[in-house]
Amino acid sequence: MTRIWTRYLAPGLRALKRDWRSGELGLLALALLIAVTAVGSVGFLSDRVSAALDRSSAQMLGGDLVLRADEPIAQEVIDQAAALGLEVSLYRTMSSMASTQKGMRLVSLKAVDASYPLRGELLLRDEAAPPGRAVASGPSPGSVWIDPQLTGLLGVDVGDTIELGESSLRIEGVIAYEPDRAVQFINVAPRVMMRLDELGATGLLGPASRVRDTAKFAGPAQAVHAYRLWLEPRLARGQQLSEPGEARPEIQRSLDRAYQFLTLVALLTVIIAAVAVALAARRFSRRHRDGVAVMRCMGAGRRQIAAMFCIEFLLLALCAAALGVALAFLVQAGLAQLVAALLDVDLPKPSWTPAWHGGVAALLLLAGFALPPLSALYRVPPMRVLRQAAGRWAPRTALSYAAGLLAFFLLAWWMSGDARMSLLVSGGFLAGLAVFFCVAYAAIRLLGGLAGGLRNASSLRFALRGMMRRPGLATAQVCALSVGLMVMLLLTLTRTDLLDGWRGTLPADAPNTFLINIQPEQRQAVGARLEVAGIRAPAPAPMVRGRLLAINDVPVDAHSYEDERAQRMVEREFNLSHMAALPASNSLVAGRWLDPQGSEVSLETGLAQTLAIGMGDTLSFDIAGQAVRVTVTSLREVKWDSFDVNFFALMSPTVLEGAPATYITSFYLPPDRLELNQRLVDEFPNLTVVDVGAILGHVRRIVEQAVLAVQLLFLFTVLAGVQVLAAAFAATRDERIHEVAVLRVLGAGATRLRRTQLIELIALGGLSGALAALGSILLARLLAERVFEFSLGWPWWPWVAGVVGGALISCLGGGLALRGVLRTPPLRMLREAA
Repeated sequence: MTRIWTRYLAPGLRALKRDWRSGELGLLALALLIAVTAVGSVGFLSDRVSAALDRSSAQMLGGDLVLRADEPIAQEVIDQAAALGLEVSLYRTMSSMASTQKGMRLVSLKAVDASYPLRGELLLRDEAAPPGRAVASGPSPGSVWIDPQLTGLLGVDVGDTIELGESSLRIEGVIAYEPDRAVQFINVAPRVMMRLDELGATGLLGPASRVRDTAKFAGPAQAVHAYRLWLEPRLARGQQLSEPGEARPEIQRSLDRAYQFLTLVALLTVIIAAVAVALAARRFSRRHRDGVAVMRCMGAGRRQIAAMFCIEFLLLALCAAALGVALAFLVQAGLAQLVAALLDVDLPKPSWTPAWHGGVAALLLLAGFALPPLSALYRVPPMRVLRQAAGRWAPRTALSYAAGLLAFFLLAWWMSGDARMSLLVSGGFLAGLAVFFCVAYAAIRLLGGLAGGLRNASSLRFALRGMMRRPGLATAQVCALSVGLMVMLLLTLTRTDLLDGWRGTLPADAPNTFLINIQPEQRQAVGARLEVAGIRAPAPAPMVRGRLLAINDVPVDAHSYEDERAQRMVEREFNLSHMAALPASNSLVAGRWLDPQGSEVSLETGLAQTLAIGMGDTLSFDIAGQAVRVTVTSLREVKWDSFDVNFFALMSPTVLEGAPATYITSFYLPPDRLELNQRLVDEFPNLTVVDVGAILGHVRRIVEQAVLAVQLLFLFTVLAGVQVLAAAFAATRDERIHEVAVLRVLGAGATRLRRTQLIELIALGGLSGALAALGSILLARLLAERVFEFSLGWPWWPWVAGVVGGALISCLGGGLALRGVLRTPPLRMLREAA
């Protein structure tokens, strides 16, 4: 142990102290500190905003975890949840007949306990407090809440009595919004909500009754996760477990996009950190070659030198990680307060996972992007003390850079959990770097070749020849500036064009009302009624009930699948429809559109994957007692968050000709026109009006939460980008000092040197900005189409911002990083020559 300390640990610690005191580690330490702080801040705030989005989704689900069952839920399940500190809410649902003196109506009965709802708010209609009055628990004893449709269908209102089985219950309120009610277009019936402890008195729980039991759980994330791990192996047949988002496809896509935007900011921050570390490590390596050569002459072996630097940088990484994580926590706390104040929400506390991300980021970035330039110190020969020789490219250097890129991808993947986005960003970064290098090197060579013809522009000629004298350094500088500017432009595109494109997927006039159960003879009358009211609605789409019998002539039922979702889908009847053209919110991913005269079907991709159905398969359906056989000719991707009328299966019109059908349509109803819903129900009592305005508003709030978080994180990540630009100029400081000393010896004046440096900085910045603009636009379009799934045009402003901004940043950043260089005395050159 003493030998290890003396030979390896002690030299590494002394090297860290020496280099820190001399200022050699300042740039690298700052790069690592900013990297960890940026990654940690983005991670902490993303974690809190993501938790808030999960909570928003939980409010739509009514809990953090939901268990649905065909039979009563065992007491053991409830007791285990209570033992883990979870809140539990139970309710039962069934179809029943509700009657009054004016008639009877099939209703969807929901019996809830006193703790309902656990998450979200149930709103009762209140004319004095639109959109409604929130309630903290279920109905009062002896009373029910009803859907607005029942007031017209049964001619009742608040205070009247309704009969459910053997019970007479008073109507206490009209439901304006039920947070956990999914939009189902099969057997949609008006809701009646009553107390769970009064359900038995109705006499509806007979042997033949079809009751579905539901238990909802809410509590700390760790307790919910532990409970799910306990419960999943114990699920019985007919039981289904759901988490936020799983039960609501209409909001899941918006949640996914929100996570993707936050993830994108985190990944771009990692890129900035990687470039800053690589530039700082390169400068450190070049400044230490002579010292390592002296150590080799004094008898130090390669292994000893490698161990010394490894220990030095490991200690540096640990110190930067500890301080960076602490700073990251403070930064995110301030940003979280701003988010909470602007959005009027209380963000949940963050987990400590981002702290691990920050610590591991310091180690991986140092190992992946500092290793290639630092590995050159391991190969410095002792003869360097007598002869200054330029280092040669070695194959092992390429392997080191490949390892660095792999480390970057693994870190990005670990942080984001999104392999596709990590691969796109990593691949875009690598491809951009390769293109930047080739174009920059060719451009510098071309400009250097033109310098000879500039007889009357001595400053411009000196600037171009200066770039030509160090093409490798100039190319590396352009690449670093281009990557930094590309990330900053991409962040700006994210903040503007991509976010606007996302907002465009959910326009202000998106449908918020569905009309269901329109009879064939009512289509024209309903359409005319909407037209008179000034409402634009698409033509009602037919909806035909059918049950899947066989796939490729092989009968299927619940026993044919192990997946519970597949079992549920084959057990229930499908909603089938036909349309003359592909709906606007659908896109074909395979095959062709339906032949109107054929026997064909187009399936939604998720349904096809769940039921293992492929192109060319034949499906047999039972439609109104008739067997129908169709061929799968296309697969569609459906944008459920468009809130348009969509179906899992669309068939050729001739297949469904003559089949009994009802019709459905959707439209946007302004908030000040809500009375139209009641008038429609009064005029057409069989209609079911589904108001999804609350769901739509919730999705919009999710969008705005993510947008604000991205904008705040954007500001912080730009600060990290400034470090890259500063490091890019500082990396060539030593070479420029030597060059200025030579020119001063040859008689160059300060004014000419200052003008030459300014021209060179403008040229480097303009070239870097043009390359960055091209890379940011291409990568933004790729992300928009492949990840966020919406179209993005060809914005012009990144070209102007890139070229002009690149030149300005190059001048300002270069002037600060290179200050004092032009004052290098000629005596320095003479001393170095001696």
